[in-house]
Amino acid sequence: HWNYFGADENLGPVAVSIRREKPDEMKENGSPYNYRIIFRTSELMTLRGSVLEDAIPSTAKHSTARGLPLKEVLEHVVPELNVQCLRLAFNTPKVTEQLMKLDEQGWICLYLYALYYLPSQLNYQQKVGIMYCKAGQSTEEEMYNNESAGPAFEEFLQLLGERVRLKGFEKYRAQLDTKTDSTGTHSLYTTYKDYEIMFHVSTMLPYTPNNKQQLLRKRHIGNDIVTIVFQEPGAQPFSPKNIRSHFQHVFVIVRVHNPCSDSVCYSVAVTRSRDVPSFGPPIPKGVTFPKSNVFRDFLLAKVINAENAAHKSEKFRAMATRTRQEYLKDLAEKNVTNTPIDPSGKFPFISLASKKKEKSKPYPGAELSSMGAIVWAVRAEDYNKAMELDCLLGISNEFIVLIEQETKSVVFNCSCRDVIGWTSTDTSLKIFYERGECVSVGSFINNEEIKEIVKRLQFVSKGCESVEMTLRRNGLGQLGFHVNYEGIVADVEPYGYAWQAGLRQGSRLVEICKVAVATLSHEQMIDLLRTSVTVKVVIIPPHDDCTPR
Repeated sequence: HWNYFGADENLGPVAVSIRREKPDEMKENGSPYNYRIIFRTSELMTLRGSVLEDAIPSTAKHSTARGLPLKEVLEHVVPELNVQCLRLAFNTPKVTEQLMKLDEQGWICLYLYALYYLPSQLNYQQKVGIMYCKAGQSTEEEMYNNESAGPAFEEFLQLLGERVRLKGFEKYRAQLDTKTDSTGTHSLYTTYKDYEIMFHVSTMLPYTPNNKQQLLRKRHIGNDIVTIVFQEPGAQPFSPKNIRSHFQHVFVIVRVHNPCSDSVCYSVAVTRSRDVPSFGPPIPKGVTFPKSNVFRDFLLAKVINAENAAHKSEKFRAMATRTRQEYLKDLAEKNVTNTPIDPSGKFPFISLASKKKEKSKPYPGAELSSMGAIVWAVRAEDYNKAMELDCLLGISNEFIVLIEQETKSVVFNCSCRDVIGWTSTDTSLKIFYERGECVSVGSFINNEEIKEIVKRLQFVSKGCESVEMTLRRNGLGQLGFHVNYEGIVADVEPYGYAWQAGLRQGSRLVEICKVAVATLSHEQMIDLLRTSVTVKVVIIPPHDDCTPR
């Protein structure tokens, strides 16, 4: 891939990484090349995305070994950027390390072609400090100068995560040295849900005799947003005023009771900076937690939410923005060659006699097979509040997401693998997923957008268009089919009314008389089918092999 740095008049210092590739899953069917792009500015976000080569207007020929001019790719993807300011970066370890630090600050996705910015989850890698406070201690110096862990602290660390050898460690390292042991030989690492967490444990970081400040420890823990303070019985009450750091925003105080016994338990308290909003899970008043995986999960959820909450504080944003800007400025000024993104030839005057080559138009529909998300502005129905929300609907090759435009919060998401079908009209679309749950959206503009969304769903999922049927009863009042508790048709009476209407084994009922099957028990479903005078159903047809979707 290529890295380009520069200083834009409006955006300030910027860093762009771009890679052209032909993913393995695209090679067999001859699909076009794909560009993956990372765009970094002083804003506390890293914009990531991908765009198909065939979706980019260009003066060059598409799908050749050479590729399109990078200048044209970036002008199409990031029109706000003056690409003339960019210069090719040095290929050095320092450049790679600084870019990784920028990207670890948290990111949102840039879903390309429609060019909307969609907020996403913050970085799934987090570093958390752990300070060890012995009986009678309370100050920062006392905690940093505890050379080794006592039995109670060791017991707590074993519960929290896995002790890992740093040298050769290939997972998230949180700026710890995994080559020369300069930051200690071991550390504490764990995973929780989708997160990787590396702990900066005070007693595992290098200890310097006769150095009260213990800078080799403080340089890591003092730069962690969230810090766990582990207190032995008899430790003095904790006060954040005893900690001299501008970066530590949240302290989670864990006090052990009856350590190293069958009745060991822990109490938890939190102190946070004034502008950090409150966060869950809530700590029950007066409760102590027995040593268990339930307590571990509670504590990990607490520290993850603590960091996400701290990112919302104005103080943190201002500090992080300044730090980010300095990183980018250093890259743009000291780590670039003289090569621009669109180097001109030695004899530019020759081109004066020739007509400027026009850009070819992108291939119609090329974006529909994009790996990244395509985005539409839609209105989504909020059934709980009986209102419509102005949202952005993003559909990538893996996920579907709805983001409310006003709050920039995710209001719906599901995997494309879970999509079983959809019902489309000229003005609206219902997307069914899993057991028949659905989300309803309407287009702002016209029915062409609904058609585009359906084409995209056909490409990224195994779902299909639903079918509405009105079912008749035979002389005995029977409908002529059986349905299981999930709404899947188990068998159909051959050549009966249901069969003639097109109902087949493996079909999935998603609506009965306008009622969502996902909201009904099996008994309620059967009762509705038996007692309704006119039975109108919406079904999702089975796969070609008659298995249900």
